[in-house]
Amino acid sequence: MTNQEIKARKEIFKKVSAYYKKFHQKPAFRPGESFVNYGGRVYDDKELINLTDTALDFWLTSGRYCAEFEKQLGQYLGVKFVSLVNSGSSANLIAFMALTSPKLGARQVRPGDEVITVAAGFPTTVTPVIQYGAVPVFVDVELPSYNVNCSMLEKALSRKTKAVMLAHTLGNPFDIAKVKSFCDKHGLWLIEDNCDALGSKYAGKFTGTHGHIGTSSFYPPHHMTMGEGGAVYTNDPLLKRLIESFRDWGRDCWCPSGKDNTCHNRFTRQYGELPLGYDHKYVYSHFGYNLKATEMQAAIGLAQLKKFPSFVEARKKNWAYLRKELGKYSKKLILPEPTAKSDPSWFGFLVTVREDAGFTRDALVTHLETNKVQTRMLFAGNLIKHPCFDAMRKSGKGYRVAGELKNTDAILHRTFWIGVYPGMTSAMLNYIVNTFGDFFD
Repeated sequence: MTNQEIKARKEIFKKVSAYYKKFHQKPAFRPGESFVNYGGRVYDDKELINLTDTALDFWLTSGRYCAEFEKQLGQYLGVKFVSLVNSGSSANLIAFMALTSPKLGARQVRPGDEVITVAAGFPTTVTPVIQYGAVPVFVDVELPSYNVNCSMLEKALSRKTKAVMLAHTLGNPFDIAKVKSFCDKHGLWLIEDNCDALGSKYAGKFTGTHGHIGTSSFYPPHHMTMGEGGAVYTNDPLLKRLIESFRDWGRDCWCPSGKDNTCHNRFTRQYGELPLGYDHKYVYSHFGYNLKATEMQAAIGLAQLKKFPSFVEARKKNWAYLRKELGKYSKKLILPEPTAKSDPSWFGFLVTVREDAGFTRDALVTHLETNKVQTRMLFAGNLIKHPCFDAMRKSGKGYRVAGELKNTDAILHRTFWIGVYPGMTSAMLNYIVNTFGDFFD
């Protein structure tokens, strides 16, 4: 880049910063008039400047910003390999599909093999399993952790079980020690859906890094944002190769965009029944996709990553405040508790109305929403009750349930959550607490 171009960019960035200060400042919170959202973007002029920088480069696919983001997120998590993708759902797809590669030999997940998971969560933790033709085996969760009931894992096991794929619910880690011990005992893959838990720790180590593969989402309400975007991470070099093959069209070549012949054998080898010397850039080992992220997404992510430790601390502080202030209603509400040995980076504050509370979840949610406090269900509640499962439920094929889903059904009917995101001010938190108080009064 020439000195003239550098100078021109600095002038543009100065104007972008001024634009942010003039047009992106949020109005002050007004109790009863402003919405208290469950989540949202927290950003400043740095994100806009990075975004403008990539626009001026006009390198529209993955490039230097993507590579730098992968490097810095890996350093933060203490993991060897990070592969950026276009969404958290794509991250889950790629994480699972990597385990279906024939290169894994006897450990390859094949159609008809089983994957243990829970129904109380987000659908795209399970969707890849079903679409591939493997069989999800659902077990119940525990309250007040909202995570897998580990006592059910052995009961869910069969000779077809190949993997466990679980999310850390709203930032609260599942009991990784028990789950990992179960997986190690039976030679199972462990995928941690870390999309709602980036920054959480279990036994002093970040969630997403205990299993074989972890995933993250950078959708706007999540712990940090790229608008859209996600990541898959692992410490296993073979899994890293497979992850990026499925992400990048299923190709065998690992050259980054814009580079050729990294392996120095581009035109010298034999693959399958292809002619000797067929261009390695166009050899396909898997039925893959194009799920790469863009420079624009990664540029925003890099600015967010610098702020990320403060985001985590804000979420913890906001959650702790709500837990303390709403504790007075614990006879009517089941309030969340962190898993033992964990330090959660909370995505939200979960509330379950007790069966004998004398009111329904709908009544409390209606009161909060009417008073402009935004709420959300715990995603699917019970996934197998949704229309997408109708045909499978009627046929009795395509999934299996181990034991009862009693707590999952309780979540379906009596659970919701409110936000703790870093953009929440003390005034917003006080207003939430007072709105609960008005309901109980």
